[in-house]
Order: sequence, then C-alpha cells, then structure tokens
Amino acid sequence: MLAATILLGSLLCGCAGEAGEATNAGDTLLAAPTITTTPAQNGAVVAILASATTGATIHYTVDGSAPTEASQIYEAPFLVASNLTVKAIATTGSTVSSMTSESFAPNIPSGILVWSDEFNNTTGVKSQPNPQIWTYDNSKFAGGELEDNCAWGSSLGPCSVASPSEYVGTDGYLHIVAQQPSAGIYTSARMKTAGLFSFQYGRYEARIKVPEAQGFWPGVWLLGNNSTTVNWPACGEMDVLERVDGPTTPDTILGSVHGTGFTVGGQLGTIYNFPGGKTAAGWHTYGMIWSKGSVAYYVDDPTHPYATYTPANLRGITGAVWPFDDGQSSYLLLDLAIGGSWPGSPNATTPFPSEMLVDYVRVYTN
Repeated sequence: MLAATILLGSLLCGCAGEAGEATNAGDTLLAAPTITTTPAQNGAVVAILASATTGATIHYTVDGSAPTEASQIYEAPFLVASNLTVKAIATTGSTVSSMTSESFAPNIPSGILVWSDEFNNTTGVKSQPNPQIWTYDNSKFAGGELEDNCAWGSSLGPCSVASPSEYVGTDGYLHIVAQQPSAGIYTSARMKTAGLFSFQYGRYEARIKVPEAQGFWPGVWLLGNNSTTVNWPACGEMDVLERVDGPTTPDTILGSVHGTGFTVGGQLGTIYNFPGGKTAAGWHTYGMIWSKGSVAYYVDDPTHPYATYTPANLRGITGAVWPFDDGQSSYLLLDLAIGGSWPGSPNATTPFPSEMLVDYVRVYTN
C-alpha cells in the first residue's frame, strides 16, 4: 500500500498572482490573500488560502469569476486536480483587499489517482491516524445515537487511551472500534478531514469492511466546507455508504444525498442489493462519482453506478435547493455509530468490540 500523500503543514510554493493591498476611508491596510500549495499525487496539488490580516474573511471562486463579499468563504485547503483559476479577496468590516489570482493547468487525464490515505503503519504498534489529514467529531450527528465519539488520545471517560476507538493497525487498515466499556455505555469514533482536506468533483472511493449487527450504523459521507457558516443541510451531504443492523437477504446498503428541502433518505436515497452470496460484511469498494450537476454511487464497479442524482430529481420537492455545484469543496467523514433512530439500540446479540475496517480512501479524476 502507498503512503498517505498529503502533508498540509509544509507550504512548498507561494502562488499569489495579483496580490496587493486595499484601504478604506481610514487608510487601514488589508493584505490580499496568499495562495500556496502542497503536492498531492500525479500533478495534483492542495491549495491553501491565507490572509496576513488577523480576523479577515477570505472569499474565493474557482470558475474564473471575480470574487465578491457574496462569494463562498474559504474554510479549508482544497484539492486542485483540474485546470482552473482560483481568485480570492480578503474582507474585514467594510474593507476589501485587492484580488489574488492563480491559474492551474495540471492537465491530468481522467481516472488518475490524485490523492489518498492508504493507512500504512510501519511502527510495529497501533498508531494515530495521520493528524495532517484527520481530526475528530465528538458530537452525535443523528438523534438518539448512543455512543461517545472518542478522539485519538482522549482519556475523558468513557474514552480510553489503552483501548482507542480509532487507530491504524500494523495490518495496514484503519480500525474504527465500537466498544461497550460498561452496561449501557458505548464508545466509537467519527473521523473527518474538516479544516484539513477537501475536494470538489472527482471519483471518491473507500475500500471497507463493515460490521453487521443490531444497533450498528457505519457510514462513509461528505459535508460541504461551508457547514461551519451555512450549517446543515444547506451545506449539502453526500452519503456514499450507510448500513444498519444485521445482514438481510439480499443484503443492502444505502446511498443518498441531502440538502435544503430534501433531508429524508427516502427522498433522494437508493438501496443497493448485494448479489447473491455477498454481504456488506465482506470487503467492498464504495464509491462516488461527483461531476457538475451529478452525484452517482457504485459498489465495486465504477462503470456501473446503481444510483445517479441530478438537480432534476428535486422537481416537485418544495423548497429543495441543489447544493453541490456552488464552487464549495466537501470534506470526508468515516464513522461507526451505535444506536439512533434508524438502527435502534444494540441488544444481547450485538458483539463488542466490533470494528469497521478501512483499507484506503482515494480520490481520482473524473
């Protein structure tokens, strides 16, 4: 397996193209944003925007248009794997900086791997997931979830350093572990790349083996970076994989999208039935093909999506707004929830500990 290929802490090049300064009536200087990059894979880079002015907000575009104070707010580094131009301004109060612009022309063909975390570990012991890619969410996203989501290294009860809820094993897999440290108490983990890595458009896939038992709810999903400014569901949510409870015949998973006006899985959600003899408890590749105006999902074979969603699917849904083409990138989430309104609570048949294993997460060009 390849090593994870993004080191966001190391800024390799300054890419400001039209940087300058602006003043307001009080002659307060406001520095234009800077654009720097770090390498991803096969010619792709991760773009990082910053302002030297404390408290400034950065607005940017990726379609070549001039940004304004109404343009999307920069929240996190984002992958650049296609030919595009990033333009950015900084604002604070009524002051607006001059514009910074940088054009990228990586000319990467379709189907090329441009970013990944392969979860390698050569330390000989359980190790922390790459902190330059992954952080943690301690909240319970859905109503009724029972688990305490534990960050790596947390000793705040019921979390335990001795029994981590997530780690990279010497087997080369990410382990997300559902545990029951005492009666009625459950721990697990929700990992995310929020603030560290995001992308818009491309083929995202994860090779995963999930546990199947009453009360388990593993998920692979994405949220828009603007979840911190416009909140959910306006930020958009793309659920590549959701699986609840024990195996069925046929065994199933669900792929769905959510946004303003369409938050219920049945509105834009599709059940995938595994072929005879296969279940989600085996290794499978779960993928999403995200293009302008389209989000498609597949299992194992990207040439045969089982569901494709477009803005046309919103017709007839009052107040529905398609959120996936506004120029905003999305960050990744991996989690193993316990309980909640959908799966219900664990019971005496639910085995603890149980693990969701992740071989890799990857992004390819469309």
